[in-house]
Amino acid sequence: MSTHQLVVADASLRDRPGRWQIGIDDGRVAAVTQAPLTGRDEIDAAGGLVTESFVDGHLHLDKVGTLDRVGDAALTAYTGEGMASARHAIELASAVKAEYDRSWIEPNARWAVLQAVRYGVRHVLAFADVDTSARLEGVIPLLTLRDEFRGVVDLQVVAFPQDGLLRDPGAETLVQEAVDLGADVVGGIPWIERTDAEAREHVHRMCALAASQDRRVAMLVDDTGDPSLRTTEMLAEAMVQFGLLGRGVANHARAVGLYARPELERLAGLARRAGLGFVSDPHTGPLHLPVRELTAMGVPVALGQDDIEDAFYPFGRHNMLEVAFLAAHALEAVDTAGLDLVYDAVTTTAATVLGVAGHRLEEGGNADLVVHHQPTLRSVLAHHDPPAYVVASGRLVATSTSSTQLHLPSWRRPGAGSASATPRSSAIHRLSRATDRIAGDDHS
Repeated sequence: MSTHQLVVADASLRDRPGRWQIGIDDGRVAAVTQAPLTGRDEIDAAGGLVTESFVDGHLHLDKVGTLDRVGDAALTAYTGEGMASARHAIELASAVKAEYDRSWIEPNARWAVLQAVRYGVRHVLAFADVDTSARLEGVIPLLTLRDEFRGVVDLQVVAFPQDGLLRDPGAETLVQEAVDLGADVVGGIPWIERTDAEAREHVHRMCALAASQDRRVAMLVDDTGDPSLRTTEMLAEAMVQFGLLGRGVANHARAVGLYARPELERLAGLARRAGLGFVSDPHTGPLHLPVRELTAMGVPVALGQDDIEDAFYPFGRHNMLEVAFLAAHALEAVDTAGLDLVYDAVTTTAATVLGVAGHRLEEGGNADLVVHHQPTLRSVLAHHDPPAYVVASGRLVATSTSSTQLHLPSWRRPGAGSASATPRSSAIHRLSRATDRIAGDDHS
C-alpha cells in the first residue's frame, strides 16, 4: 500500500453513502476510496462532511472596514426605496476615497484574507477601486497580498472604475496602469454612466482592454431597481464581439430580477452563448438576481460576500457558509435542492464562474478541501462554523475547534422527570464555543 503525503480519513461526502478516505499528493487528490489509506500526515474527519473549499465570487477587498469612515448615508440610500437610489448611494460612498491610503487599506484587507484562511475560502474575486479619487491606492496593496497568499488564498484582483469611465475622465488611464502593474481582471460598472450610449462605450472600452491584455472581465451590471437597464446584455454581446467567450462575470444584475419571463429567457440564451457567469449577493440589497431560474436555464450563478463593514453592508466575516445560509432564506432555497444550490454557489459553481479549473473533490482534482465538524450539508449550513480543518494546495493551513462550558446551578438529565431523580449541583455541560488558530504560518 503506497503512502500518501496527506490522508483525510473517515470522511462523509456529499451524495456518497458511507465513510471515505482521501489521499493527497503534490497538491492533488490522488485517491477517494472506502479502502484504508496511509499517509505521512493524517486528518481524522471523524465523520464530518468534507467538500471542496469555498470560492468568493465578489468582494470589495479595498473597502473592508470603511463604514465608520464614511457613515451610513450610502447604506440607507442603497437599500431603501427598492434600490431606486443606488446611483446616489455610490456617489455618497465615494467620499471615503478622499482619504484612501494603502497604509490602512492593507491591514484591513489582510484581516479579510486571514478570515478567508480561517473559513476555508480558497479563491476570491477581489475588487479594488481604480479612479481619479482612489488612484492606485487600493489596487497596490491587494496585489501585494495576492502574491503573499498565493496557494493559500488566490486573489483575482479586479481593476474597478467604480465612478465610471466617461463620468470620470482619467479613470481609463488608471485602469490601464493597474493592469500594467499586474491586475488580473478588467472591471467595469457601465450602468453608472449617464446614457445607454455611454454605458455601451464603457463596456466596449473595458472589454477591448481585457482582450488586448489577455485578461478576464468582471462588471457590476444593472445594480438598481430599474428594469429598463440592459448593461448585462451589453456585456454578453461585447464578450462575443471581443473574443472573451467564457471569460466574463456579471456581478449583481439585480434589475434582472424585475424582467418579464421572455426577457429573462432571452438574456439567458445570450449569456450561454457568451459563456457569461453571474454572481449574486442577495444579502446586501433588497433586490436580487433570479438565481434559481437562471440556474434552471443553464447559466452558472455564484454567490459573493460583496462587502465587509463598508458603506453598503454593515456586517460580514468572509464566511461563505454564512453567505450561503443567508441566501437560502433570501432565495427561498431551503429545500434539499435549494441547499445544494447555495452550497454549490460558494464552491464548485463559483469556481466555474471565476474560471478556476480542477475545483472538484475527485481523483486528479485540486487538493483544496474543507473538513466540517458536522456530517450533513444541512447541519453544516445551519451552524456555519469555521471548518474543523482547511486544506489548501495539499497542506493543512487552518484548524478550528469548538467547546463551551455551561456552569448551571442545577441540571437534571433529559428524561429524568420523576421526583426520585437527583439534581446535579453546579453541573458542567460542554457545548460549542469557537477557538481558532492559523496553522503553518506566523500571520497574526
